[in-house]
Amino acid sequence: MDSDGKILLINKPLEWTSFDVVNKLRYKLKTKKIGHAGTLDPLATGLLIICTGKMTKRIDEFQAQEKEYTGTFVLGQFTPSYDKETAVTKTEDISTITEEQVRRAATQFVGTSWQVPPLHSAIRINGKRAYELARKGKAVTLNPREIFIKEFEITSVHKPLVTFRVVCSKGTYIRSLAHDFGQALGTVAHLSGLCRTRIGHFKLTDAVTVNEVAEVTLPPA
Repeated sequence: MDSDGKILLINKPLEWTSFDVVNKLRYKLKTKKIGHAGTLDPLATGLLIICTGKMTKRIDEFQAQEKEYTGTFVLGQFTPSYDKETAVTKTEDISTITEEQVRRAATQFVGTSWQVPPLHSAIRINGKRAYELARKGKAVTLNPREIFIKEFEITSVHKPLVTFRVVCSKGTYIRSLAHDFGQALGTVAHLSGLCRTRIGHFKLTDAVTVNEVAEVTLPPA
């Protein structure tokens, strides 16, 4: 086995956390030096880069690369988490919104902009995760972050569902994009499905499931 470690491309299952994948592979591969490059929410699926051994030194490099996602927005329905983690708390009439308006709204997000992360995120505030504070009903203020969206393609519109493909920079929250997209259309929206299809030149089509990872023992870190 290569003593320099390995890069594993994993197709993360729905409802697994990124840590669940790391923990499973740590046990399966019998290695302590293991980590992932770029967190996926439990309700997202798709490409997760796992690094072992000396390859863990490249995690920051992989995390910095552009990402590609496909997914679905639900127009006219608001959830506090901006996705399906929390229940719909508000609905709005979207009967007057046209497909042309939906497609035109996407164009205004292409380029550099400032995005406020979702309150239900893992960002730390005074040592606490933002989602922990939000779930307790405490006031949370998150600062906007500069992001870059290279491509934002609307692939279908079947109201209230809008499917999309987006290529974006590190640090872009697709849940916030869903929320902001709804606002751009004068309504509300949330993310109902998300799949990461690419990180840099690494593609989901080359990924395997956790169970398909060979039963091997990596060298001690």
